[in-house]
Amino acid sequence: MMQKLSVNLENCFGIGKLNHEFDFSKSNSSLIYASNGTMKTSFARTFDLLSKNDPKNIPRDRVYKSRVSKYEVTVDNVEIDSSSILVINSEDNSFDGSNKISSFLAKKELKQKYDQIYKDLDERKNQFIRKLKLISQSSDCEKEILNTFSDISQTSLFEILSTIKDEIKTDYIKISFKYNDVFDSKGKVLSFLEKNKTILDQYISNYKSVVSKSSFFKENSSGTFGTYQANEIIKSISDNAFFYAGHTFVLEDKTVINDSIALKKIVDSELENILQDEKLKVAFEKVDKAISNNIELRNFQKVIEKDNLILVDLENYHDFKKKVWISFLSEIKTDADLLIELYLDKKKDLEVIIQEAKKDSDIWDRIIDTFNSRFFVPFKVVLSNKEDIILKKDTATLDFLYADRNDEPVNQDKNSLIDILSKGEQRAYFILQFLFELEARKASNSSNLLVLDDISDSFDYKNKFAIIEYISDLIELDNFRIIILTHNFDFYRTVASRLNLHRSAIYMATKNDHKEIFLQNGQYFGSVFSHLVEKFQEPKTFISLIAFVRNLIEYSEIQNSPDFLTLTSCLHLKDDSNSLTSSDIFEVFSRKIAFLNGKNITFGDERILDLIYRTASNIAQDPNVNEILLQNKISLAIAIRLKAENYLISKLPNLDLQKIKSNQTSGLCREYIRLYPTCEHLTLISKINLMTPENIHINAFMYEPLIDMSLHHLIKLYEEVCLLNQLNPLPLGQANASIAV
Repeated sequence: MMQKLSVNLENCFGIGKLNHEFDFSKSNSSLIYASNGTMKTSFARTFDLLSKNDPKNIPRDRVYKSRVSKYEVTVDNVEIDSSSILVINSEDNSFDGSNKISSFLAKKELKQKYDQIYKDLDERKNQFIRKLKLISQSSDCEKEILNTFSDISQTSLFEILSTIKDEIKTDYIKISFKYNDVFDSKGKVLSFLEKNKTILDQYISNYKSVVSKSSFFKENSSGTFGTYQANEIIKSISDNAFFYAGHTFVLEDKTVINDSIALKKIVDSELENILQDEKLKVAFEKVDKAISNNIELRNFQKVIEKDNLILVDLENYHDFKKKVWISFLSEIKTDADLLIELYLDKKKDLEVIIQEAKKDSDIWDRIIDTFNSRFFVPFKVVLSNKEDIILKKDTATLDFLYADRNDEPVNQDKNSLIDILSKGEQRAYFILQFLFELEARKASNSSNLLVLDDISDSFDYKNKFAIIEYISDLIELDNFRIIILTHNFDFYRTVASRLNLHRSAIYMATKNDHKEIFLQNGQYFGSVFSHLVEKFQEPKTFISLIAFVRNLIEYSEIQNSPDFLTLTSCLHLKDDSNSLTSSDIFEVFSRKIAFLNGKNITFGDERILDLIYRTASNIAQDPNVNEILLQNKISLAIAIRLKAENYLISKLPNLDLQKIKSNQTSGLCREYIRLYPTCEHLTLISKINLMTPENIHINAFMYEPLIDMSLHHLIKLYEEVCLLNQLNPLPLGQANASIAV
């Protein structure tokens, strides 16, 4: 299995250059925290294209298309197999993994028995369909029958024939037209009938009126005795057995009929009288004229011109369609009976096989049950066609039972479900699709590289933990290697701790001005506060503790306590800011943190503002500065704010600082913008206010803004605000005039 993954990328989307080797010998998974815009999406997209292996769609720079791209990825010094790569992104709503369910097949011998039964059935069925096609001249007999009898809720031709077998008879009215001339596949005839309902209703009304006056046919409130019923009687007595038994027909006018020929003559005569009725002829001419305007209905026009009364049958289009198929099937009744008999005989064996096969469905049952139990979403997933998946390799049919406020669950299809779900709930649905893909890969036992691209984004905490549980399951499998990408710092810390990843497999990504990406050892997945306390003698760490200890006091004491105000004077320029020494600050630390009792610092005599500025300058000038280290960013952020306030106060000589009750830097910025609305430095002032957090809290994810922020951006901002102070020094005699710039 995969031990080392070497990645050498150049000009791949937003990645200018990335050269890194992932060592999976100590951990099956690697975790990368990358702030927005660093490399995460570009990395995932590059690997997604590699997985597709399409020479026409390769990783590249989307803007500077002339740049040459490099995308060399090897596994243990051999080029990676594209089929082994799977990129999982919960925003990918096009991915459908349900087709992979069919890869979990039933036992081989069951599948063979099942296939042999259907082979025998299909051979007989195909012979039957060929005969039926000659009779009906339908373009697709099986499909048409399935559609026609869909209300029976059967899914196969065999089941439909079994259901309607008693309606298929030897005595039937033969259909005189081609099926598709009346029931065309595009539905043009039905559309015509619906569009011209008024004139069709007039024709049928006239027909019923004529029939009601007939001495033979009748139309009344009790029902209709029309041409169809008469033809049924003629068929049943065509062999004269009825009359040989001594029976006769006596009509309303006392006419006695003793044989079938005499009855047929009367029926034909009555029918001719009906068709010669003037009102009926006028009504038909209107229908005929309407049809003639549509070239696509020429064949239908010929059918009804040959037999006007088909229009009466078409009053109920769908019922007539069933009668037509029953007639076609009756012409080959013997073949239909044999096919039905064969199916019913084989069905017993099929049911035994299906019951056995269902026992092998526990793989996807487990997937769905686990999803339903782990994810907190308003729907439950049900797999409705297990036996077809097991034995036919059909695509899975997933049903989604949506339940709200303890009401009865409502079955929703995929599209309806997506429309009513929140973004986080939608992502949970898309994750389900990938789970089927993962299970198929798990069953194949092949080597796989999974790239998980912020799959917890938009999830609440309960569902984030569900995702982490899934990752934990995968890590235990030897045929999976996983790279987890995230820009969510809290998810990064949770994954690092809960999955107990090896420290060497945890990274934080940084990017320089040339878009070169570096994966450095990850940090801050434990207690940041205790980590800082242990290194209190380092100036940058000492300065970082100011914000944390002040926050600790804020949680445990009143905000206006002396120690809280002392530390506030290190973060904002107050009347006493210039006189505070590092020892003064360390005394506050020692009172709040037992670990520091009896300890000393070497820079105690240095003014705290001088220490902050000196430390910030050293960080800015360090050619090998650590871009990940939080202390560097905190020290720079504090120094930038102090420098900014120094400049703002110099430009606001009449402002009383005591009137700014909170967020002093923001208050100074607002007043400065009010007085100098066209000043050339407004952009810089606004940037300072936005990029340096007001507070840095003890709970870790509250300092994520600083972790996300580029150290180089902070350095540049510090240099710009220092230059601003040099151009605009604080006038002598002004409050805080002695503050160093």
